[in-house]
This record gives sequence, structure tokens and C-alpha cells, in this order.
Amino acid sequence: MVETVIALLMIVNNEIVEARIQDNISICLKHRRHSSRTTKDSISYKCIKSKAEIEFNIDGTKTIKKLILE
Repeated sequence: MVETVIALLMIVNNEIVEARIQDNISICLKHRRHSSRTTKDSISYKCIKSKAEIEFNIDGTKTIKKLILE
């Protein structure tokens, strides 16, 4: 299933390592600030609004299977 999501990206060495769905942009920015303060310099975080292929977990939560960057 493809839908538009707000995602928090963890970027290591200019490569997206992890993408997490966030409820809205303000929560995403809050988590980005917190993560940026507690990690090393080689890791960066970014909030984006993008289309993504998602899948539903057994507990009903959604996870990003693949980002569709345009």
C-alpha cells in the first residue's frame, strides 16, 4: 500500500539507514532534536514528507517498507 507519510530518517555516511513513520511534523522535529543531541557527528537526522510503500504489522502499527523519493 502506498501513502504519504511524515518520516524521520537516520542518515549515516550519506545513506538512509532507517526510516520511521511519525504522527505529524512537530513530533518528527522533536524526535530529530532529541536524537541529534545524543548521537555522534557522523549520524544525522532529517524529517521529510514523502510517499512510501508501507506494511501493517501484526499489532496494527505501520512500518515503511520502501521510500518513494521524487
